[in-house]
Amino acid sequence: MALTLGIETSCDETSVALVENGRRVLANVIHSQVDLHREFGGVVPELAARDHLERLPNLLDLAFEQAGAGPDDVGLIAVTRGPGLAGCLLVGVGVAEGLGAAWSRPVSGVNHLWGHIYAAMLTRPELEPPLLGLVVSGAHSDLVRMPEHGRFEVIGRTRDDAAGEAFDKAARMLGLGYPGGPALDRLARSGNPNRRRLPRPSLAGLEYSFSGLKTALLYRLRDLGRDVTDQDRADLAAAFEQSVVESLLEKLDQCLPTRGEVARRAGGGIQEVVICGGVAANTLLRRRAAEVVSGRARLTMPPPELCTDNAAMIAAAAQLASPPRGEVARSAGGGSHSPAAQLASPPRGEVARSAGGGSHSPIQVDPSLGWD
Repeated sequence: MALTLGIETSCDETSVALVENGRRVLANVIHSQVDLHREFGGVVPELAARDHLERLPNLLDLAFEQAGAGPDDVGLIAVTRGPGLAGCLLVGVGVAEGLGAAWSRPVSGVNHLWGHIYAAMLTRPELEPPLLGLVVSGAHSDLVRMPEHGRFEVIGRTRDDAAGEAFDKAARMLGLGYPGGPALDRLARSGNPNRRRLPRPSLAGLEYSFSGLKTALLYRLRDLGRDVTDQDRADLAAAFEQSVVESLLEKLDQCLPTRGEVARRAGGGIQEVVICGGVAANTLLRRRAAEVVSGRARLTMPPPELCTDNAAMIAAAAQLASPPRGEVARSAGGGSHSPAAQLASPPRGEVARSAGGGSHSPIQVDPSLGWD
C-alpha cells in the first residue's frame, strides 16, 4: 500500500489520517476542541497547542488501528505548515518531523488551503483539474482557479472579514454561543429571511466584504432593544445567512457560463466547481450552490466531515500536488492570470526529505501563509 500519513493541527481540531494513493481514505480521526474553548467564546491558542500535543499520540494509534496498517506501510508523512495558529502548527510539524526521523520517511509540509481543495478529490476520486474553487472558512473567502495540480490562480477574495468569521460574530450578537456558525445555521432553519431583511454585500468585480453586514445586524438588534423575541433572532439569523450565502454565490455565478452558453458550446467552458472549507457545511449554501451550478458545471462539495479541518485532505494534497508545481497567480477583480511566483524548492516547494535517516531542511511554519 502507498499510504500517506496526514497530520492536521492548524487550529482547534487535532486530526490524523491514512490515505491511499491520495484518493482513498483508510482512516481519518478528528478530535474537536469545542468543549475546551466554549467558556472563552473562541479559540485560546496556548490551550489549543497543548491539547494537540496531548491528543496526537493516541490519535496516531487509533488511525493505524482503523486502517489496519502500521508504520511500515507509510511512504510519506504530510503535515499542515500554514496558515494557522503558530503554536498549533509547531506541534504538528514537530511530531511529523520526529516520526520522519524515527521511521526514515520523507516529510511534506502542506498548505492548509490547498488541503481544502483536495478534500474534493477524496469525495470524488475521479475529479481532476482544471477546476474553479470557492474556499470558505473562518479565515478565508477565496475564489481560485486550479488549472493543474499544485497550481492556483486567486481571482477574488474578501477585503475584510471571511464568511466563517462573519457567521461567528453574528452568532455572538444573537447570543448563540460558541461555535457560532453551526448554531446560526440551526437557528436560521426556523426563521424567515424576509421578515427582517438585511443588506446583501456586493462589490464590483470578484471581491467580497462582510464587515458592513455585521454592522447592519448590530444596529438592527440595537433598534429592537429589549423587545427582541426568539422569533426575531431566528428571522435575523436567516436574513444574515441568506445575505452571506447569496453574496458568495453571486461571485461564483459571474465566473460560470450561462446555461445557454453551455448548450451552444456542447459542454465547453468550466467543467468542475469545488466549494469547500468549514462554511461549505452550511445547509443553505449547499442547497443554493446546487441550484446555481446546475446545468453549467459539475459541483463537488465534500461531506461535512471533510469540510472541517482534517488530516485526510492534508495527506491527499501532499501526494497529489507534488512540488515543484506550486505556482500562484493573483489577479483579484477578474483580470489576467499570469503566474506571479514559481515555488520550486523547500520551504516554498514544501518538502523536507529525511529518507534514510539523514539530516534535512526543517519545514518552515508560516501562520500567515496564503496560497503560496
